[in-house]
Amino acid sequence: MFTALLFLSAPMSTSNQKLPEIPATETPKTLMPAEFLLSLATGPMLIGLLSSQAIFSWLQATGIASEEVFRGYSLPVLHFPELVKDD
Repeated sequence: MFTALLFLSAPMSTSNQKLPEIPATETPKTLMPAEFLLSLATGPMLIGLLSSQAIFSWLQATGIASEEVFRGYSLPVLHFPELVKDD
């Protein structure tokens, strides 16, 4: 326990070291600001969302139409000749 008290009472290293400050004139400048790139990406994103919604509704309508084809009451009745077995 005595060693733990010695460890706690030991001076800690200072974490408030002075870091060099970079003046604002020496910061790297981006070629295009982020707002401009975001505004360029907005149009294609909206077109993609609207086209995916249109494709989804078209696929849904196609599925409903294909169900109507396979319903029993809308299919024609096929008359097969009865087979007579010879004994």
